[in-house]
Amino acid sequence: MRTDGMSPAINVETIKVPEQQHHPEAFPLVYAMEAGSHADSDSVSAWIHTNLTRIKQALSQHGAILFRGFPVATDQDFDAFIQSFGMKNFTYTDSLSNAVRRNRTERVFTANEAPADVAIYLHHEMAQTPVFPSALFFFCEKAAAVGGATPLCRSDVLLEQMQSRMPDFVQACETKGVKYTNTMPFEEDLKSGQGRSWRSTLNAADKAGAEAKLKTLGYQWQWLPGDDLRVTTPVLPAVRELDSGRRVFFNQLIAAFRGWQDARNVAQKSISFGDGSVIDPAAMATVIEMADDLTYDMRWQTGDVALVDNFLVMHGRRPFEGERKVLASLLA
Repeated sequence: MRTDGMSPAINVETIKVPEQQHHPEAFPLVYAMEAGSHADSDSVSAWIHTNLTRIKQALSQHGAILFRGFPVATDQDFDAFIQSFGMKNFTYTDSLSNAVRRNRTERVFTANEAPADVAIYLHHEMAQTPVFPSALFFFCEKAAAVGGATPLCRSDVLLEQMQSRMPDFVQACETKGVKYTNTMPFEEDLKSGQGRSWRSTLNAADKAGAEAKLKTLGYQWQWLPGDDLRVTTPVLPAVRELDSGRRVFFNQLIAAFRGWQDARNVAQKSISFGDGSVIDPAAMATVIEMADDLTYDMRWQTGDVALVDNFLVMHGRRPFEGERKVLASLLA
């Protein structure tokens, strides 16, 4: 259907896509340029400004919005598209993300530099740290020849199912919280999805600067041979209640349990409950099974832009073949 209040130069409709979910609202919501629209960046910006309140309401309701067929072809186009929303930038430099990324503009960077055969499992962005963005933009600059979808999972729906099937585990997550342990390399490791160096992650020039930052954050740390750095977070929530009243499984447990495995890290040793007790692998296997059943694979078309509510939706990356260029931006 056509949205209201838009410039005559641009027509946008809400469309259905294969395997789209309903909870009962569509997931994701898809806005597509109508055939025959002759839009430029100015008309798109005007449409966003006119419909911004509606778009934000839709994001908080649906969790993810896919913009298809809009005139976004380059990183500069993507940057301009983001700016039209007037939301505060959450810089990668100031983040505690453990992924290696490359900035294209102040707002735009590569999604993850890990090799094509490495899967990035479901997670809320930076939920393993005390600071995290509220939303994320993704832009498909070039779709992969094979694979490369971005899996999305509604964390509130997952938690509802967990509450029904495994209430004791949910209660443990709520009452105990979770701690994460991660070993960061001295030099960037492009073979790992967690390969960002501690100097980049902590924005520190030397060990003294790194320790000062970690102390401020409430982390524990240990220096390892080769100047690698093992850190453990303070106790962080595993379940959160949003302003809307919805409760979400907000953490990095699935990603850590399945994928924090490289030359320095062992997946199941990367996580524990906040009191140091072991998280039951069988319980996590059940959580992962439920999350997989709920996951929608967003299969990119070149030029697609997606806006994801980081509090409500987990995301990841499927392995791929051929060249794949997906860029990202974080919103405070």
